[in-house]
Amino acid sequence: MNHTASQAKPNVVAIIPARYASSRLPGKALLKINGKEMILWVVEIAINASNVQRVIVATDDVRILKCVENAGHEAVMTAGNHPSGTDRLAEVVATLDDADVIVNVQGDEPLISPATIELAVDEILNADEAQIVTTCERITDWADVLNPDVVKVVIDEGGRALYFSRSPVPYPRDAVKKHGSLEIALSRDANLVGSFRKHTGLYVYRRGFLLEYTSWPQSELERLESLEQLRALERGVTIKVIETDTPSIGVDTIEDLERVREILGTRC
Repeated sequence: MNHTASQAKPNVVAIIPARYASSRLPGKALLKINGKEMILWVVEIAINASNVQRVIVATDDVRILKCVENAGHEAVMTAGNHPSGTDRLAEVVATLDDADVIVNVQGDEPLISPATIELAVDEILNADEAQIVTTCERITDWADVLNPDVVKVVIDEGGRALYFSRSPVPYPRDAVKKHGSLEIALSRDANLVGSFRKHTGLYVYRRGFLLEYTSWPQSELERLESLEQLRALERGVTIKVIETDTPSIGVDTIEDLERVREILGTRC
């Protein structure tokens, strides 16, 4: 029997949802970091991921569209009333009949590593059970454990997500009893802090699943926590979680922006 014919390479498309409006930092996609708009930093990172064949920015604002296109990259206009970045993603994905795997790269994470994208893509290509692959990193600052803007994830021994929450999960009952409060326990015990994982905003989906997922109504836990990935967990979907050792920072405030400017300034 002839085994020389190789299986077609999966077509992996990275889509970067980028809207102009932001409650805490309006127009952040176009804010400059060392002379270059933030969205362009993210586009170039995605392009440098070796297993991504195409990168598209999905936006609702012509200023972002023109910025990306003027830099020689691909961008498309989407509807302005999408409730989430994933829904914006799905509008574009519905037109990509030849795509097999979709990478959702957040437009406000200019520190994400191409290697992180590559790991997440490889995981979904090799893990038949997973419909979603996402990423996390170890928490090092105890204040992040208590911060509801930092989403925590609990993972089982097989690397599957058990739950995502804005609350400190898992709750360290014995440590709290010993120290009198969670805040004191965290401030005194670096090992305890390191037991928490921060969910970071990279997602990889199988194309067919993404289109199905965005057709589902919001779930109760999703509404309570304001975390759309809980919609998938509540329906029994397997989400694999990759832990990375290259920390990223989501730019939501001017303080975040200044931190990123400082970090990227040292790399230039």
